Amino acid sequence: MPKKVRADDGLGFDNVPEIYDRVRPTYPPELFDELFSYLRSGGHRRAVEIGPATGQATRPLLEHDIAVTAVEQGERLAEFLRTKLGGEFPRLEVLTSKFEDAELESGAFDLVLAATSFHWIEPETRFQRSHDLLRDGGTLAVVHTNQINSSADHGFFARVQPVYDHHQQNDPPLALPTEDELTPPEYGGLVASGLFEEIHLHRYRWDQTYTSAEYGDLMRSYSGTQAMEPPQQEAMIGDVCGLIDAEFAGAITRPLVMTLSVGRRSRGAGGPG
Repeated sequence: MPKKVRADDGLGFDNVPEIYDRVRPTYPPELFDELFSYLRSGGHRRAVEIGPATGQATRPLLEHDIAVTAVEQGERLAEFLRTKLGGEFPRLEVLTSKFEDAELESGAFDLVLAATSFHWIEPETRFQRSHDLLRDGGTLAVVHTNQINSSADHGFFARVQPVYDHHQQNDPPLALPTEDELTPPEYGGLVASGLFEEIHLHRYRWDQTYTSAEYGDLMRSYSGTQAMEPPQQEAMIGDVCGLIDAEFAGAITRPLVMTLSVGRRSRGAGGPG
């Protein structure tokens, strides 16, 4: 039985783990190559992953011989991840908890990673909590999925906006940045926190193409969609898919840039107390 969720509670994904796993994009290999260059080589490396969902970013960490403690508040998502990767990778531990509440050893981790999940963590604590978990010189890495303004969508997202407005009565959408304009808020947060050094931002173009059926499932994986009543949810998805079939030959492209914001824990930085 699906749980009733709010669009802002981060639990909408927990209703549809199988769909989420099937349709959510993975991350570019080059992103992980860059990330791993920040980590010490050899030894027993440990990572905390915030909000792993079904493991889109978890597998590359495990394949790089990193012990991962994955903190996932969704019960169904956590169980899906254990089943999917736990038997293959004994160095995976999955905690069913909010990141803010998880019992984790301070100063013990080489990496704290949040892949398209950092925005769900309380702004007042997200950087301090991450800092406190890292060993001296450890790395906080925040990956974000950013939709951009690009002709690669062939006008779909402008055309579909009235459909969303009709069903959800949304506020006017924010203007999307172009690829060159894009700077995710996590990068500025790393700088402003005063807790990290060697802060860098990396961008990776990662467009995704979907058939109408695949895009319908992608919509079902969104927290905001899951917060709608099922009849309204499916009516909106049906109208969007019908538009894709009628006007875009059955498939659309979502222009994306994945960003990687990274910084090392500053030695001796205590941050706001």
